[in-house]
Amino acid sequence: MTRFGDGLAVGPDLLHAAESAVEQAVTSVHPAPPDLLCVFVSGDDPDHVESAGRHAAEVSGARTTLGCSASGVIGGNRGVEMTSAVSAWAAALPGVRITPFHLETVRGEEALIVTGIPERHDDDAVGVLLADPYTFPIDAFVERSNQVLGGLPLIGGIATGPRGEGSTRLFVEGRAVGNGAVGVLLGGPVAARTVVSQGCRPIGPPMVVTGADDNVLYELAGTPAVSKLEEIVSALPPTDQALAAEGLQIGIAIDEYAEQHERGDFLIRGVAGMDETSGALVVGDVVSVGRTVRFQVRDAATAEEDLTELLARFQEDGTFGPVEGALLFSCNGRGSNLFPSADHDVLAVRKGLQTTGIGGFFAAGEIGPVAGRNHIHGFTASILAFGRQREGADPS
Repeated sequence: MTRFGDGLAVGPDLLHAAESAVEQAVTSVHPAPPDLLCVFVSGDDPDHVESAGRHAAEVSGARTTLGCSASGVIGGNRGVEMTSAVSAWAAALPGVRITPFHLETVRGEEALIVTGIPERHDDDAVGVLLADPYTFPIDAFVERSNQVLGGLPLIGGIATGPRGEGSTRLFVEGRAVGNGAVGVLLGGPVAARTVVSQGCRPIGPPMVVTGADDNVLYELAGTPAVSKLEEIVSALPPTDQALAAEGLQIGIAIDEYAEQHERGDFLIRGVAGMDETSGALVVGDVVSVGRTVRFQVRDAATAEEDLTELLARFQEDGTFGPVEGALLFSCNGRGSNLFPSADHDVLAVRKGLQTTGIGGFFAAGEIGPVAGRNHIHGFTASILAFGRQREGADPS
């Protein structure tokens, strides 16, 4: 018997697809019902999506269920985008404490207050979080989670509905909800670790920010930010100039005290715009004076190389025995929008971790830790790998 299984069913009859996907996933963990079932549903009618999610929970017999609606789902070694489909992922986690939760917000006197945060235990290992972006302040919550949850790693993604605002569906404990965020905390004897591939390659040198206000960069290395950018881009080969024009990114150094800042040493954020009059760049995060940054580009080859390298490092560090299953939250800007096939990330994870039992969905933003802090990402592959702890290994 394996401990993890996945299933995928495609077709307009989402109830039938839910039964088929669950059967495929659960068969792998028989004879006992799974301890955790995750179900992800893509469809063009939110009511049908809701029914499919609830039906999947009913037929699975799982102790705990979690899931959401999405524009595309991952399972059965495939990625399926913009098509009616159901992905199911089942896990047998004997002895593991699984704490489901539903987060909502209420208006306080001065700010929104998040309710439903579960009680933490010292041996909690990881949290899985799925959110509706229209009714939950996911960016602020994830940033605050680093303090509120005491450094607990969070992994997951932002759900989407077929008709925009009001059509997102979240599933938890057999229920469907249309607001907030849902998730589970996993604690006790669980060997689970995260991998977050941001898929970027640095261009130009690392630079110290010498002028900034919140998320506006005025000076880099004593030069107006736009002028510095133009200087760097003009020295690039034509292929990299084209990548910079299509979607320039900026990396914020994770460790200011590192001797070198190369790929993987940065938190990646987008460059949202520029003001040539003031020479300023607007970026997707607050950057203070004195921080080190480096411009970045992204393409299919770079994203593939980054994911492959990170998975190889994961395998080489010796913490885990064989990986037995994984949850995969891949950006909806990846898949066939970036690679030749929507199957790219799931096949890369299967090969890199040498495992089956991989399920997930294409997210509108991914959640995952980088350098020990939780962040919201774009264009990433965020992975939660499950295995068995090697004897004597440090689980951290």
